[in-house]
This record gives sequence, C-alpha cells and structure tokens, in this order.
Amino acid sequence: MAEQMAVKASDRVKFYKNKNGATVGSCDRKVFEVEGLYFKDIDGSGEFKDFDDWRKPPKQRAESYVKILTTDEKIGLLFASDWRMGLDQEDKSKLDESGVLDEGELVNAKTIFGIQNLPSTSVAIKEWFARHLIFRKNPSPNDLLDWVNQLNAKAEECEHFVPVEIISNSRNENGETIFGMNDATGVFATWPGTLGIAAIARGEGLGVIEEFGNTIRKEWDATGIKKGYMYMADVLTDPRWQRSYGTFGEDPKLIKDIFEKLVPLVQGSDKGVTTDGVAMTVKHFPGGGARENGFDPHYKAGQWNVYATENSLRDYHLPAFESAIAKNVSSIMPYYAKPAGDKSASQKDLSGNDIEMKPLGFAYNDYFIKKLLKEQLGFRGYINSDTGIVHNMCWGVEALDTAERIAFAINNGEVDLISGLFDLKETKEAVERASNDYYESHDIPKGFKKADITLSEAALDKAITRTLTEMFALGIFDNPYRDHKAAKDIINDKKDREVSELAHRKSVVLLKNDGTLPLKKGVKVYIECFNKNAEQAKERTEKLRKRFCDRLNIVEEFEDADIAILLVNPTSGEYFSATKGYLELDICEGKTVCNVSEDGLPLDETHEETTVANAKRIKDISKIIHENGGKVVGNINISLPWLLGEFEPYADALCAGFDTYDEAVLDVISGEYSPIAKLPLTLPRGDEVIAVNKDGVCVSPNDVPGYDKDKYMPESMKDENGKAYAYRDSAGNYYELGFGLRL
Repeated sequence: MAEQMAVKASDRVKFYKNKNGATVGSCDRKVFEVEGLYFKDIDGSGEFKDFDDWRKPPKQRAESYVKILTTDEKIGLLFASDWRMGLDQEDKSKLDESGVLDEGELVNAKTIFGIQNLPSTSVAIKEWFARHLIFRKNPSPNDLLDWVNQLNAKAEECEHFVPVEIISNSRNENGETIFGMNDATGVFATWPGTLGIAAIARGEGLGVIEEFGNTIRKEWDATGIKKGYMYMADVLTDPRWQRSYGTFGEDPKLIKDIFEKLVPLVQGSDKGVTTDGVAMTVKHFPGGGARENGFDPHYKAGQWNVYATENSLRDYHLPAFESAIAKNVSSIMPYYAKPAGDKSASQKDLSGNDIEMKPLGFAYNDYFIKKLLKEQLGFRGYINSDTGIVHNMCWGVEALDTAERIAFAINNGEVDLISGLFDLKETKEAVERASNDYYESHDIPKGFKKADITLSEAALDKAITRTLTEMFALGIFDNPYRDHKAAKDIINDKKDREVSELAHRKSVVLLKNDGTLPLKKGVKVYIECFNKNAEQAKERTEKLRKRFCDRLNIVEEFEDADIAILLVNPTSGEYFSATKGYLELDICEGKTVCNVSEDGLPLDETHEETTVANAKRIKDISKIIHENGGKVVGNINISLPWLLGEFEPYADALCAGFDTYDEAVLDVISGEYSPIAKLPLTLPRGDEVIAVNKDGVCVSPNDVPGYDKDKYMPESMKDENGKAYAYRDSAGNYYELGFGLRL
C-alpha cells in the first residue's frame, strides 16, 4: 500500500443535478452538457450517444449498449459472486492506495458450492469485468458507502463503463447472520424476523409491510446496495425445512398479499424499479417449501421437490409468486431442486394441463421457466440462478461439464445471471464450442443437443441486455455514487428506528395465559434464558437481569421467586451442514434419534440431538416454582415449527417470538404492551404427526401447509374435533395458523 493514501472516491466524486431529471455522478468520467442537461460519457468515446441519454427507456439503452461490449466483457457480466471489502483484509499491504479495496487474492477457497479462486479487486473489475458483487459483511454505513463508491470509481477506469451492482440478502431483520439468509443485522433499522413480520400482518393487517418496505428502500439506496436477494415467496409446508424462518409462513393468501405490497415499496413502483428503488430477486421458484422431509437441495438427499398431494403446486406454492410478478418484480431465483415425477401426484398448470415433471433443476427446466413462469404467470423480468447451480448443486445435469451447464442454463432455463463462481474460462469455452470442432472429438452427452450446450453470441446478448436494463432503470449507469451526508440523515432516521422497535413488541404472540399475565406489581421475578449454547444462554440471562432490574423485582435464585420467566431459543441442525438424521424439532437435550441414508431413508443407526442445552432444567424450575405456589411464564423463539410438548405443559403463560428482541417479549409479559400478533404457521402436535416410514413417506404431506394437513391425516390420529396435526395445549388451544390471544 502506498505510504500516502490516495483520495477516496467518496471525497472526489462530483454530482451534476438535472432539474426534473437524473442526477449524474462521476469521478473520472467525462460529463456532457447537452441542451442545458448533464449526461455521462458511458462508453468513453467522447461522443454523446443514445445510451448516454437518461431520458430514453432503460431497455432501449441496454439494447444499444450491449452492441459495443466485447465478448469478454459480456461474459464477466453473466456472473454474481461474493466479494470482500478492504476492511476485511488483515494484511494492510494488500489494500489499494485509497485503503478501501482489497487487492489480495483468494486461492483454492473451498465452499459448499465449489472451489473459489479470486483475483484482486482491481483485476476483477478491470480485467474480469465483474459487476455483480454479493456482499455479506456488516460494516458501518459510512464504510459500506465508501466501498461502493470506490468500486465504481475503479469501474470508470475501464473503456466501457458498467457500474458495479451490489447485491445482498436481508439486512433489516434481527437474528443470526447466516449465509444466504441474513447477511447483516443491527446496522440498519432492525425488525423482527420474517416470520415475525408475517405474525404482525396476520394480527393487524398489512400496514407493517408498508413501513418495512419503505425503510429497506431508503436505507439500501442511501448506502448503494441496489439489489436484494429477497424475499422468499416460498410457502412453509414441510416443518423440517431449515429455511422455514426465512418465509412469511404457511398461508399462500397472506404471502401473496404481502408481496403485492412489498415489491413496489422496495423497488419504488408497481411498474418496476426506479432510480431510488432497490431491485428485488424473489425466491425460490416454484416454491422451496415442498421438501422431502426437510432435506435441503444443497445436498443430494434434498434434490427433489415432491408434490405428493394432487394440485398442491398450483394451490399452495405458485400463488405467492403471482402478485410479485404482477407488480413487475425485477428478477426471480429458481430453486436448486428438480420435480419428482414418480413421487408426485397429478399436478395441473394454470391452464388445467398436466405439468411436465422433467427431472431437471428448476434453473435448467425449460417447462417451469418458459411455460409456467413466463408464458402462464406472465413474468417479464430476468432469471437469477441460485448459488452453485453449475458446480455442486447441478441436479439433473450431472452428465454435463461446467461449460455445458452454463450454456444449458442460459439456453434451456433462460438464466440471465448465474450466482456462484466467476466461471469466465468455462463460459468462453462454451462460446467457442459453438463454432469450433470440439464435438468432432467429444461426444455430445446423451439426451442433449449441441445448440443447447454451447453458447451463441445472440444468447449471450439476450441475457446481458436483461441485466443491463435493470441497471439502467436503477439509475446507476448515470450515478452509482452515494453521498455521506444524505446517507447519514436517512440511516439515522429516528422514526424508522422507532417503528422497527415497535414491530418487535407487535410480533409477540400470546399463546397461553391462565391470568398470570400481565405481571402483578411487586412480584419477585426470576429470569433465565435457554439456548443451544449454554454459555450464550448465561450471557443472555445476565444481560436481561441487568436490563430489567429497575422495572421488575429480580431475584437471583428461582426458589425465591413468585414468577419464573423462561426464555427458550432452540436451534436445530446447522445451515449448510447436513445433519445425520431428520431435522430435530423437539425441545430436547441428548435425544436419541435415527440416522438417515444418503437418499433420505431412516436407518437403524442412531445419534443424539440437542436443541436446547440444560432442557431438563425447565422442568426442574417449573416443579419447584409450582410447589412454592408460583407461576411460570415461558417464551419460545420460533425459527422453526417447534414441538412444544417438552415446554408448554410446564408454563402457566406462554408467548412466542420470531427473532424478536428479548426486551420486547418482556415488555409484553410485564404489561407494557398488549399483544396483537397471530401465528403465521401451525406448530405440529408431536413426533407422531411428522413421522417418516421406512419408505421415506411422512404421515403428514410435506407439500401441504399446516392448516390443511388434517385433510390428509389418518382418521385414527384425529381428536374429537377432527384435528390431528396442530399442537393442543393444556388449556385446549390449538397452536394453528391465525391463533393468538389478547390480554
């Protein structure tokens, strides 16, 4: 790194404001003044051309601009991949002269998706022409803004300017930062988890969606994040699916209504993205919820979407995408999985015809993309693949090599942006194979045609035009830069913070109450938290005791308490780490459960699972409290549809949160806020209603939401009310979709 830092792009960018028109931002690029208006010299020619003109439609500009890009530049624009900031680089000698960009190399980095080799940031921008960067870190808004600006200043050094589009998963919800789900938390206005937002929507209507969507658009745009891998339109039907907490629950109608409001709020308009909007990539078409006993398609056992119930695809899984499409969502991400024809019942499309269950991953599946998504649902945006489809998650096209998979995804699945690795060499090979003699000495894989597994310039142009259209519509060709002062005012908006904090209180669902809540003044209160990690639970407990010592009469020993408040936050499995068995939903420690085979079938071998450390202590505390004439108040954090048989019976009052602040839960318990939320999902009765037989078939259909599972349950399992699936508490309440008490 140079001894004397160069001036950061944030400090030298110049803004040219057009009255009633686009703002143009430039560091080094020439700016034209034409008829009293400012325009950027996008191609560096020194001549004012039609794609420079922000008054023209984005599609027209894209179609014109793609014609001057080289093949290598277009290949670079095909891919989106993770990238890192300079702040992440421990070796400061590997920073650029501004101190912002990471100029180190990444060599043979193994991920679940494949092996990644990445150059310095400057090489990626100037030589690889990488422009779609996925950002998963959690810096301050100031540092994030500086990084975005510096990347685009580097892009301006290229002959043909194309802005850098920063992509992220969710950043506005509380909870763990998990790859592919929440990329960050706590920097922007922080809401409860996605299920919590759905719980509010069920309780008081869709006003929360308006507040949520507006906040995202303002904060992301202010810091330069212009594209979101969000949100999940998947309907939760398989309770063991690890990604349950990223959904809006199990009600197709509610999810459809949410996306109808959310898409135009985030993107800026119901006609598509605007210059102050954030492009959305809604996922995972045609719905990831129809899992096979929870197995995720990052692994072989989860490679199939199983539609065991007649017309479940049309009735439950597709509707949520319809409203997003109707509101002109910018892009859609197909899921890794492929449809399981031999395990599925009859499925009809929107025209009443049989759906063709081609055993191809959905990003490769011409029927699902061309016929169902585009022709019948009317999708007009572009296709953004999930990460790793041409490497480790290439379900259905394993016989193809990487170059062939890339070409087949673009040709057959009409994928326009491939998320994962920068496979530039392989893509160039796919282009060259269209005209060289490669297949004279190599066999064309059985079942494929040469035209499908090679890449033409026309197909390349078609894909790139679609993504360039989005970038022109977002206004980042004209101004990719952001201003510190403007961003600070937006990020520190007191109203947004207050609204998001209130949402935490609103997200709490009251499940059970024998009159214990709200707490009486002056009662002696014992608080203890339970996590999978015992040390984390201890730290969390100490924090809450200190936080509430001025408001509640806190005691250190539960034997001295009138009320014990037990906050339980279970964790099951590890995302991106396959479990030995089915995902455990019980509140348990050291529970013996069966292993499963590579194909997802139960085995005789067993292992132990823990979702809550010291789970037995819940019963022990409850026993003593009740013997002393006291009461137990419980809270369960619902990240998955937990089995509550080892918790609920010991609680006199029970709440549920969804990555909700502990303080917000205690506000409800203490009576400072009256709960309004309703369950956005059904909690299963017990292991018996999600049991899997030797053939891998679940007793309750995994493609049907919880509220409808009873239709397909054995009569012998139903109670006097005809209910089998939903958990029934000691007070007779069913913890099903839409349930929630008031104080």
